Amino acid sequence: MIDGRAVVHPSARIDSSANIGPFAVIGEDVEIGPDTRIDSHAVIEGPTRIGSSNHIYSFASIGGDPQDKKYRGEHTWLIIGDHNTIREYTTINRGTVQGGGKTVIGDDNWIMAYVHVAHDCLIGSHTIAANGSALAGHVVIDDYVGIGAFAKIYQFCRVGCHAFIGFDSGVTQDVPPYVTVSGTPAEPHGINSEGLKRCGFTPSQMRVIKESYRILYRRNLMLEEALNKISELAKENHELDPVIEVIRNSKRGIAR
Repeated sequence: MIDGRAVVHPSARIDSSANIGPFAVIGEDVEIGPDTRIDSHAVIEGPTRIGSSNHIYSFASIGGDPQDKKYRGEHTWLIIGDHNTIREYTTINRGTVQGGGKTVIGDDNWIMAYVHVAHDCLIGSHTIAANGSALAGHVVIDDYVGIGAFAKIYQFCRVGCHAFIGFDSGVTQDVPPYVTVSGTPAEPHGINSEGLKRCGFTPSQMRVIKESYRILYRRNLMLEEALNKISELAKENHELDPVIEVIRNSKRGIAR
């Protein structure tokens, strides 16, 4: 399943069911799991671990050195899970020692053409990153996040689960779960109702999430006051637990 025109380093470990296209380059210390397809002219550098049933399209550059001036050739990692689609000209860099040593991509993510994922990013599962969007270093993207085309997310920001980043937005602070933001700097514009419906949230759950949004954004409360009220609401509505966790652990502040 390895095309004779591909360039594969002797140390690379490629499952017998994987498919490596012509002129692909598979570097040193790369591991590729079952049923993963690497199309022509893609470049995979190591140390990189790629799980099963992924599809990496032509001209993607995966596992390259971090674009960080502090990087001095240390042994750092890129880890990619299962069932991911990574389209043309995407760049995903390995981690840095200062940032924990690894960049991680979870499962079932859809990463469109020309997306950039910088060093030490942690991306969950079931996310979508549209064409030309870019993540700076140390960004955390939780599960089921949608990122619009050409959106930019500043370093060390976190985007909570089921949030949505609008087209061409600039995210400079953390985005709570379920919230839609847009603009530069990104500002809140309600909850991600369509995404929640697609994920099977009930009308009752969505009412609770909308109420938490009103508490956080519409009642002119200080953040600590809003957090206390949402915590009370969460005692019987555990879908708000991720909201509380993101607010409490925010390091860049919440986009408000």
